[in-house]
Amino acid sequence: MQEQKILCATDGSSFSDKAVAHAVTWASLLGQSLTFITVVSGSENRFLVWDEARIGAGDLPVDKPLIVALERAMSNGLKRVGCVRAISSTISDAVVTYAEKNSYHHIIAGSAGRTGTQRLLIGSVAADIVTRAHCPVTIVR
Repeated sequence: MQEQKILCATDGSSFSDKAVAHAVTWASLLGQSLTFITVVSGSENRFLVWDEARIGAGDLPVDKPLIVALERAMSNGLKRVGCVRAISSTISDAVVTYAEKNSYHHIIAGSAGRTGTQRLLIGSVAADIVTRAHCPVTIVR
């Protein structure tokens, strides 16, 4: 059986901090590996990956949201943790593309919970992830 993997999107906001906490809890309870992904703006569409070996060797990402998420996971005893910095013009596209290409089984993301006119004007990364993902998605509010 293939290892079950969770991908958690984080941007350092209070909403994504809740998603990180949820992802750490689930990965711990279910014994699954956990990868955090953050997206920075750019047109390159590429991914910089810190796997368990790189993290174990002290090669850590410079992105604060990833460091905070990684510290939380490690302080909760998780051993199978990775980090990804995606460079993309679209957050939801980067998250969904990475999850699909790397066979993740679950995506966890935070949401500000905007509805109605605000959601139409601002858009919703969480809604885009849910709509486009190939796997189950948990949105944490």
